[in-house]
Amino acid sequence: MTTRHELTLSETARGERLDVVLARELNLSRSQVALRVEAGEVWLRGRPARKAGERLRGGEQVVVTLPPPPPSVAEPEDLPLSIVYEDAHLIIVDKAASMVVHPSPGHDRGTLVNALVHRYGALAEPTSTADGRPRPGIVHRLDRGTSGLMVVARDVVTRDGLTRAIARRTMKRSYVAVVLGTRLEDAVRIETLYARHPTERRRFSSKVEAGKVAVTHVRVLARSRHALLVLCQLETGRTHQIRVHLADRGYAVAGDPLYGHPPFFSGPEAVAVQRLERQALHSARLEVTHPVLGTALDVTAPLPTDLARLVGTLFGSDWVARFAAGEVRFDAPT
Repeated sequence: MTTRHELTLSETARGERLDVVLARELNLSRSQVALRVEAGEVWLRGRPARKAGERLRGGEQVVVTLPPPPPSVAEPEDLPLSIVYEDAHLIIVDKAASMVVHPSPGHDRGTLVNALVHRYGALAEPTSTADGRPRPGIVHRLDRGTSGLMVVARDVVTRDGLTRAIARRTMKRSYVAVVLGTRLEDAVRIETLYARHPTERRRFSSKVEAGKVAVTHVRVLARSRHALLVLCQLETGRTHQIRVHLADRGYAVAGDPLYGHPPFFSGPEAVAVQRLERQALHSARLEVTHPVLGTALDVTAPLPTDLARLVGTLFGSDWVARFAAGEVRFDAPT
């Protein structure tokens, strides 16, 4: 059950940050307060708070709605999984597009974590979780609606090694995407600042004046009359990064419900795009040095059925066959 807290802040709070004061008053972490602000569940001066770091005047009325506490452990569930590689230290899974990675508000069951806990038992505990929900083994994520390869840690040493590989940009992640539009250069390196959208809290943006650096390499594999088949390689791994970088340049990923748009063309190609029930984005290759064994892991995942159908309609069956045969190069452009 949700709980509602109505607070009258002390005059001595003048000049303090909203998240600092609420964390102190409600015995929460600042990250937990930020999540509630992003969800529109913190009201300050009769309106939703704009940001967690907003400075206070002192004496304000604040209303905070808190959700019920999440479960402290992920419930094991017998769900289908496609395992590409496994050993005593890590697992590489080919995630289905419909599966959420870890428990989150509205998705406490049916996630990849629930399925992994059922199949493997204990996984490496995460270093931290802002919302208190269990994310064992998770060192990076795929959006719901994005299919393909993810690596999951089974022990703490492996978790820390994979986390370092991501931070040092030595883990290579390559994605295949279908985007709407045709004028993109053959190869491009997109480097921008990156942050949450200033007014739409569910979205992120690369058109910001402050934020973290985000880098995506893009190479065009094939062109049709209305769309491009592209290969994207992440140098950084920000939330929604590929989707945002492409959409902000005018090349939205086909079927993207958050950053995309309906086809601007008609005919069988448009019908194929409209039939897709998620964004046309697939994590197709993952390369990393095993943190414990020291061996090079280089795994690929074939196009799932829905994307293969779309690629065949837009770019021809030869491209579907090339992916199935492992003939597509995944090198990032220089």
